Amino acid sequence: MTAVAQLLTGAPSSSVTWNSINWKDINAEVYRLQMRIAKAIRENRRGKVKALQRLLTHSFNAKLLAIKRVTENSGRKTAGVDGVTWVSSEDKMQATQTLKRRGYQPLPLRRIYIPKKNSLIDVRPLGIPTMRDRCMQALHMLALAPIAETKADRNSYGFRMKRSCADAIEQCFKSLAKQRSSQWILEGDIKSCFDKISHSWLKENILMDTSILNKWLKSGYIEKKIFYPTEEGTPQGGIISPAAANLVLDGIEALIKSITIRSDKVNFVRYADDFIATGSTKEILENKIKPAIESFLKERGLELSQEKTKITHINDGFDFLGFNIRKYGRKLLIKPAKKNVLLFLKSVRGLIKENGTAKTEDLILRLNARIRGWSNYYRHAVSADAFSYVDHCIFEAINIWVKRRHPEKSAGWRHKKYFHRQGLRSWIFSVKIRNKRGETRCLELFRASDVKIKRHIKIQGEAHPFDPAFKDYFEKRNKRNKINPRDAGKYERQLPLF
Repeated sequence: MTAVAQLLTGAPSSSVTWNSINWKDINAEVYRLQMRIAKAIRENRRGKVKALQRLLTHSFNAKLLAIKRVTENSGRKTAGVDGVTWVSSEDKMQATQTLKRRGYQPLPLRRIYIPKKNSLIDVRPLGIPTMRDRCMQALHMLALAPIAETKADRNSYGFRMKRSCADAIEQCFKSLAKQRSSQWILEGDIKSCFDKISHSWLKENILMDTSILNKWLKSGYIEKKIFYPTEEGTPQGGIISPAAANLVLDGIEALIKSITIRSDKVNFVRYADDFIATGSTKEILENKIKPAIESFLKERGLELSQEKTKITHINDGFDFLGFNIRKYGRKLLIKPAKKNVLLFLKSVRGLIKENGTAKTEDLILRLNARIRGWSNYYRHAVSADAFSYVDHCIFEAINIWVKRRHPEKSAGWRHKKYFHRQGLRSWIFSVKIRNKRGETRCLELFRASDVKIKRHIKIQGEAHPFDPAFKDYFEKRNKRNKINPRDAGKYERQLPLF
């Protein structure tokens, strides 16, 4: 048997090296097993599902893929409590021998804190698993993903394959834009969702290796060298946590649809633990939808935040996922939320101030990455005015940065050194740089207003990559969105892998 044949059948070979692996074949073999799991869950054959999951999690191919995804994502250099990271090819190949069920015991998580979204002050706790534990979670995530996708609500968009915030926002538009659409919105906020999920509910309802799941849930965390046990919740930072949270919350949409009629105009949109529900009247949301959701959550150890959960009229508008959604007369407009624009500008000004003595090239590169990422997020909304405002404020901050560096120089000197003219634009912040071949080019500050605003085409509600009925649909969608077909089965970008 050749080395490649041994690899494809799941048998490790000493002649196989990390750099010689054919990842296209590895992905195809794992995906084939995932499709079989999805088929079994559609047919409600739980025994078959568990047998296939065991086959997948013991597969050498799946172990390789799990290690690859963990060691090549953005958090690959972040160590757990053991301080270990896998960098070399030899480390990665040897790691395949450590991903075994027998005798496996996860180490506690390393507790860190990061700023909450839409805030530079409030922080969110994250639990960082060790490299081995991350890979074990990624391995079992390969077996859980087909189930999570198959059982997911139609309008659930967070931490799911081929879905994004843009899909959720477009569904909001479809639910609220017409004149006869719903007028009232329930803005839902689940109190400490990840921290409060019932362990017993997870073990009874999540279709995966219960012994492994229980060990992860009970692994605890270490903060300032002190161990803290975990009796509830699933840690933010764990690879398996987003899928588990989705499985906990899936079913809300079907529930509220079952207790309402068409004239109630009820729609539901969820992104992770953020959701909205629409209704034709305030009373429907207050007396029918909200109590049903509260009862649903209570069974899972969760509850709504009474302070943050509120019912809003569409003419007053509401913020969702960083967007403001509001009707002006008969027209629904979706714009970047004002507080998100201000928060972004605060972060940019902070970045400029922190780099008071940095090279112009370095500052532009850091700013460009941040501006491009922010503006691309809002490129499907009514964002032209916000983009222009952001560009103006950033220019003012840059001008202050230049003056502080050269307080004794004239305006003409500063303009000549840091700006250049092109067409009708006279103040383009830029610097001349040389590439490796000695060629000179001009590196310019990226402008948010240069981003083309284009309407997003929402994914079909029932579509997911593990249903063969949507194979042609995703091929066409990938081509339209210019996604490399080789990436069609990948979903690690949607997951916060640390």
